[in-house]
Amino acid sequence: MINTHGLTHLNLEVRDPDVSLAFYEKLLGVKEYFRDESSIQVLGPGEKDVLAFVKSELAGKVGGISHFGFRLQSPDDITHANRSAEEAGATVKSTGEFAPGCPYLYLLDPDGYEIEIWYE
Repeated sequence: MINTHGLTHLNLEVRDPDVSLAFYEKLLGVKEYFRDESSIQVLGPGEKDVLAFVKSELAGKVGGISHFGFRLQSPDDITHANRSAEEAGATVKSTGEFAPGCPYLYLLDPDGYEIEIWYE
């Protein structure tokens, strides 16, 4: 077994790294920590999370991963998550509950990547 800190980052191929940065800042409060001519890397929302936005012709193309998710700290946070998603300009695909007390929200980012916000 390899000892790790868990999944450390996602590298998203995007049309415009600055648009993705603005979206994820509004949605999740991420903070930029690195930038070069074709990419921006951000920290958050989890303690060791990193998202990388890389300018690419492949933006929004789905391969073997259908979506990625962020777990809420409380089921009561789903209303705020839905409002924040709309304010950030997300396209809300669906909302509901997997089971009583386990709400979810599926949304699309500016490049069409599907994000799951949920509580378990």
